[in-house]
Amino acid sequence: QVQLVESGGGLVQAGGSLRLSCAASGRTFSSSAMAWFRQAPGKEREFVAGIGASARSTGYADSVKGRFTISRDDAKNAVYLQMNSLKPEDTAVYTCAARNHLNVVYRTGESGYDYWGQGTQVTVSS
Repeated sequence: QVQLVESGGGLVQAGGSLRLSCAASGRTFSSSAMAWFRQAPGKEREFVAGIGASARSTGYADSVKGRFTISRDDAKNAVYLQMNSLKPEDTAVYTCAARNHLNVVYRTGESGYDYWGQGTQVTVSS
């Protein structure tokens, strides 16, 4: 059974940093693109950052570019999101997602992903 489990969320002041982790189990994702999405209260879920298989490429939403960094450690079957200079508008539930085997390019749309975690809450206070 495939599982994606996020951790690292919490409450932080504006300007602070958090590092989210997503641990995968049930199969290896080294040949799969992965991504982070987020959903704020009353809003649609949106793409935050994506990373291709073997970290060949990365991409970010304009709203987080220059502040967030996505990375992966295939030996640990994990993906990370380093979030710096956090703003109150970054408050949301952050969820990691993975594509099926050999889908190596990340997508910015939700429909491109086959596996989803449960999410971790990030709250940024002003």
